[in-house]
Amino acid sequence: MKLNIVMVEPEIPANTGNIARTCAITGAKLHLVHPLGFKIDEKSVQRAGLDYWDKLEIEEHHSLEMFLEKYKPEENNMFFATTKGKTKYTDVDYSKMDEVFVLYGKETKGLPEWLLEKYLNTKTIRIPMLPTLRSLNLSNSVAIITYEILRQHRFEDLQEVSNYFDKNNLK
Repeated sequence: MKLNIVMVEPEIPANTGNIARTCAITGAKLHLVHPLGFKIDEKSVQRAGLDYWDKLEIEEHHSLEMFLEKYKPEENNMFFATTKGKTKYTDVDYSKMDEVFVLYGKETKGLPEWLLEKYLNTKTIRIPMLPTLRSLNLSNSVAIITYEILRQHRFEDLQEVSNYFDKNNLK
């Protein structure tokens, strides 16, 4: 299964660094859609991703329109994560999908309204939360949805048992 995490115009370097680390450790491909609110080589992005940048598959796109032209939502298993979503992220059956794209919007505004309106009833997903608060941190949202998709694929290709005790000759 190929998982694609798509960050549309991310603004906070530390969030993107944390998301990059999640992608690297799970084998997900990270797509960054410009404009970015920072330079990819900023210390805070690198620090959050620590030593995972060389293990990360990353693709950059000049604009959301160019991304959508290359990876058409109608031809791909593509979901738009938003607090306005119609479907809970856990209600989607990802287990039969060979490739999944999940798009996340910028921290201050989310995904563009025109995009959400177009796919509101068919491709939007949300994480349940209290109605009185705005939203979770973006990197937390990415981790939650990423691990649900991986769980449905039985954590294929991921280490399921710790080898800590074996490596350290502990019982």
